[in-house]
Amino acid sequence: MGSALITGASAGLGLEFAWQLAAEGNDLVLVARNRARLEAIAHDLRQVAGVQVEVLAADLSRHDDARAVARRVAQHSRPIGLLVNNAGFGLGQEFSTGEWEREEEALDVMVRAVLITCHAAAREFSRRGYGGIINVSSMTAGTAQGTYSAHKAWVRTFSEGLAAELAPAGVSVTCVTPGLIRTEFHERAAVDASQWADLLFAQPEAVVNAALEACRRGRVLVTPTLLYKAAAAALRIAPRSLVRKFAGPGLSGRN
Repeated sequence: MGSALITGASAGLGLEFAWQLAAEGNDLVLVARNRARLEAIAHDLRQVAGVQVEVLAADLSRHDDARAVARRVAQHSRPIGLLVNNAGFGLGQEFSTGEWEREEEALDVMVRAVLITCHAAAREFSRRGYGGIINVSSMTAGTAQGTYSAHKAWVRTFSEGLAAELAPAGVSVTCVTPGLIRTEFHERAAVDASQWADLLFAQPEAVVNAALEACRRGRVLVTPTLLYKAAAAALRIAPRSLVRKFAGPGLSGRN
């Protein structure tokens, strides 16, 4: 058993990561902005799973908060064995007409914070010769749906390079690229998820289980569910002109 730090741990995939890792007996560090919500989740995890749970309230769009999380990842006295970079959100806007502040916030949370925390993990995990990193990307990394796609494409490419760099040190890096999931993601982005058929949605339990299993096996890229494995294969071979036409901003579900 070890200890895992999870960003975006108050809902969705982050919360599911917390419960599955706690069920295996791992201690946890939960990171999100809402301290009260984290404390309530931590209480439930302690009571049900009997593990130690630390709460670290942080807004990853703020540089100082992201650095504080990185320092916790690198702490020697209470070592972290697994870093799960899950924090993210849908922008719910077009780039040309949306708010610049929201674009900058998304870049900070889904790119810069991943860079900062992974740098701390890479140094510490390599020094001691073990550890794992799971970065949550998205199926949209292969599409052309605006800045969210771009951020998630960066996460995937970055994770692949980091995995190759850290493998000789005994450190694994896994990037999970899920499709549509039944979480609060679309509601928070003001996107009506009912426009998509139920069969297109995966359950958080299946996505997290696939990510953790891939991490254990040292797999670098994992796309949960057969449906999205097929979609990912199609995106890889399709001409980019077709991707832009059929998997561009219009597929995002934004009004």
